[in-house]
Amino acid sequence: MVGRMSKAKTHKLKLPGLILQRGFWLYVWRVTTPKNGIWHYVGRTGDASSPYAASVYRRMGQHLGKAKNTNALRKNLVKMEINPEDCSFEMIAHGPIYDEVHNGFDYTNKDEKNEHFKNHKPYRDCVAAMEKQLCEDLKKAGYKVLNIVNSNARLNEEKWKPVRAAFAKEFTKLKG
Repeated sequence: MVGRMSKAKTHKLKLPGLILQRGFWLYVWRVTTPKNGIWHYVGRTGDASSPYAASVYRRMGQHLGKAKNTNALRKNLVKMEINPEDCSFEMIAHGPIYDEVHNGFDYTNKDEKNEHFKNHKPYRDCVAAMEKQLCEDLKKAGYKVLNIVNSNARLNEEKWKPVRAAFAKEFTKLKG
C-alpha cells in the first residue's frame, strides 16, 4: 500500500433540487475560516461572454475546484493564505431570478448563438447590477466580503427590492 489511512469522517449534505435549474441566480457564500472568522463571497450566474446561465449547483463546484478560470472563491481564500480545505462553506442562493434565454441550441450555429447572446445580455446586466449592489450593501452593513464586484450595469431599483428583501432574511443587518 502506498498511502496511509486518513482520518476519514462522514459528512451529510442536503441539496434542494431547484439548485440544478439553469438561469440567472444571485448567491452569497458564507465561509467560516479557522482563524480569520466568517467571510462572504458574492456571485451570480449568467456568463459575461456567452448566452449561458448555469445552475447555481454547477457554480458551487467550480468555485471550490482548481480550474483557474472559474474558481474565484478558492483564489480569494488562497490569496488571504486560507486553506479552503480547512473551512466550512454555506451558500445562500436566490433564483433563478430569470430563466436562461434559450432551451438548448445548436452550438455550431454561430448566428443562433449570437442571437441568443443578444437576448441574454439585458438579463445578465440586470443581475450583474444586483450582484454589485448586494456586495456593496453587505460591506456597508458590516459583513466581511472577500471579493469586489465590478459592473457598469445600471441597477433597476424595482427589480432589486424583492431580491434584497430575500437576502435580508438571511443577512439581518441588511434590514432597514
